[in-house]
Amino acid sequence: MSDLNTTLRQIAAAVDLQTLDGARVAALGKSGWVTALLKTLGQLSPEERQTRGPEIQGIRSRVAEAIAERKEQLEAAELERKLATERVDLSLPAVERPTGSVHPVSQVMEELAEIFADLGFAVAEGPEIETDWYNFTALNMPESHPARAMHDTFYCEPRDGEPARVLRTHTSPVQIRAMQSIGTPLRIIAPGRVYRSDSDATHTPMFHQIEGLVIDRAIHMGHLKWTLETFLKAFFEREDIVLRLRPSYFPFTEPSAEVDVGYSQEKGRRVVGGSDGWMEVLGSGMVHPKVIAAAGLDPDEWQGFAFGTGVDRLAMLKYGMDDLRAFFDGDIRWLKHYGFSALAVPTLSQGVGA
Repeated sequence: MSDLNTTLRQIAAAVDLQTLDGARVAALGKSGWVTALLKTLGQLSPEERQTRGPEIQGIRSRVAEAIAERKEQLEAAELERKLATERVDLSLPAVERPTGSVHPVSQVMEELAEIFADLGFAVAEGPEIETDWYNFTALNMPESHPARAMHDTFYCEPRDGEPARVLRTHTSPVQIRAMQSIGTPLRIIAPGRVYRSDSDATHTPMFHQIEGLVIDRAIHMGHLKWTLETFLKAFFEREDIVLRLRPSYFPFTEPSAEVDVGYSQEKGRRVVGGSDGWMEVLGSGMVHPKVIAAAGLDPDEWQGFAFGTGVDRLAMLKYGMDDLRAFFDGDIRWLKHYGFSALAVPTLSQGVGA
């Protein structure tokens, strides 16, 4: 017991972690006296081990507990000393600048949210795994519509008793969910990831879309055109944006229109703004009465317009990128070149593309 008392006094008197570790090694190390006692158990008879074993294990436990307790005390005292003596000068420049950056898709989504917030739009979200009803049926897509085909849509493994589910092919299902949950009048945008079975320089299996929806009384195409023109001028930060609406067809809008903007040819690439030609940027139209009815509203009382575009496509047009696949390669060189500072927060007063 004299060795135990001596060790306990040494542990209690340890003034730093190094001294404490020395006491630990002397007792519990390979050549420590407690370890030596444990080795003697193999030479004892079974009867002696029943008596001597618990005694030695008790000694070992007392030493280990004393070491752990003293270590905690020393660490707490060291922390108190550091807190009392160390100071951080927050006015000093950082040792090195942060190297992270905001992905162009995230930046453009922030820009879009800023612009549409100024126009009175709220941001709405929906699940990326959708039911067949929300993704197709409620949007006036018949069973024979090509978009339902397996080669275009990712279908989930069916489960007994549950409705068919798909990876949503557009953000349009959020229109239905918003009309059901929020009601009218309604003014929302719905940005998010969507999925289609396609892959080349301008298409990927997963990409980003933003959907816009306005539901109110006496809404007409003039409201739609003004909204899109205001949005595109703010996003591309140019006043020479010219729009052209071409008749088109979408199951969920009637009438429907593709939206083209004028572009100019600069340094071998198309830049939005100008009159050298036209390029398509949006799909839009008046919400089909069947879609309004599917959401539980009276189409004779409520009308609205909707529009949608690819967020990645907008980023490519605004910031001069030529291959959509690079958005998802994770190439640090590409991210450093096209990424944005975390402090470059989009604002209408300072410019959304700052």
